[in-house]
Amino acid sequence: MPHRLPPLSALRAFEAAARHLSFKKAAAELHVSPAAISHQIHALEGYLGAQLFERLNRGLNLTDIARAALPRISDGFQSLGAGVELMRATDAGIILSVRSGPALAAKWLVPRLHRFAAANPGVDVRIAASMHAVDGRRAEAQAADEADDESPADVDVQIRFGSGSYPGYTVDKLLPVSLTPVCSPALLTSKHALRTAHDLCHHTLLHDDALGAQEGHPDWSMWLRHAGATEVNPGRGSHFTHSALALQAAADGLGVALAMDVLAAEDVAAGRLVAPFALKVLLPLAYYVVAPAVRSGQPQVDAFRAWLLREAQPA
Repeated sequence: MPHRLPPLSALRAFEAAARHLSFKKAAAELHVSPAAISHQIHALEGYLGAQLFERLNRGLNLTDIARAALPRISDGFQSLGAGVELMRATDAGIILSVRSGPALAAKWLVPRLHRFAAANPGVDVRIAASMHAVDGRRAEAQAADEADDESPADVDVQIRFGSGSYPGYTVDKLLPVSLTPVCSPALLTSKHALRTAHDLCHHTLLHDDALGAQEGHPDWSMWLRHAGATEVNPGRGSHFTHSALALQAAADGLGVALAMDVLAAEDVAAGRLVAPFALKVLLPLAYYVVAPAVRSGQPQVDAFRAWLLREAQPA
């Protein structure tokens, strides 16, 4: 037989007051008076037969039992909120919030999204392209400047580029990433046709500065070192803040871009770009499907994660 719970309003008052260590702030959050919070806490302490707060001259302290219980009660309210969202019916259907890096969203995710929509007509997918989904110091600084007030905890699913270490989240490896030069097909038949890596001396190098945001700095220096083309100056050329811009410049014949193979794949398949060299340098970083652990088991989240993993399988 399940245990009888105290009134939900009393538990809510306790959770808010314990987080803020203030009856006044809890009252403001719950839109009630501080006296109402105090009454609810007093009733809960009477129900439990235990003291939850130590009243001090300048604030509150949690007792040991209150401190031990707070994380589970907070998790419980988060789960209740998630359950209510699932039950809330709207004309638009169930909303699924997804965050991805700008390049992967444009070059890989969005071109495939129609297949998920066809299989899940009741799910309204909302894509946010954001550098928040890219690990690295420079990426974090850029993300802080974005007009994006949605915190990672408010996003149902993220496709992150990074190390794969995200405590508190359910994580699946989606796509490994290799670096390879790409260019317009016209450069294969130009005056200085690209036949070996040494021929890059005669062409403009296009730099994707988003790569430089990553630990380990995967850039032209890395690829040229693996290719043995030490006479090619890796620092010269044009720079772009987003991968999609560097790829577009390469397709327009402005030079040779060092690209993540997964981002260039659609343009290569369509003939807009070619990969003139066989060498690909595998990165220790990858794309991962990341979802808050509290959302694990939500049908729309699980369906989207499973769909992403199927899409990532080799054809």
